[in-house]
Amino acid sequence: MRICKVVGHVWATKKEDSLVGLKLMVVNEMDASGRFKEDLFVAADVVGAGVGEQVLVVGGSTARIAAGGNELPVDCAIVGIIDTIEVEREKERKAQ
Repeated sequence: MRICKVVGHVWATKKEDSLVGLKLMVVNEMDASGRFKEDLFVAADVVGAGVGEQVLVVGGSTARIAAGGNELPVDCAIVGIIDTIEVEREKERKAQ
C-alpha cells in the first residue's frame, strides 16, 4: 500500500465500458515526512474519497479486485481514507 493525497478528479466521457460507474481520482504519493513524490497517477476510488484527503492506494491485481473484478483495466485503487498517521522518527529522537 502507498500513502497518497487526492489532488484532483478525472472526467472521461468516453472510456472502456467496464470503467463506467468508477470514480477516477488523481493522486500524489507521499513519503513518511508528508512530502510529495514527483509523479501523479490515477486511481479508481472505491471508498468515496475527496480532493485533499490522504488515502491508502493499492496497485496491480489487488487494485483490480478492490475495484470489482480481475478483468477491469485498473492498476491502482483507493481502498482507505486516512484519519491519522503516526510515524516514529528514530533519528530525530537520538539527536535530541
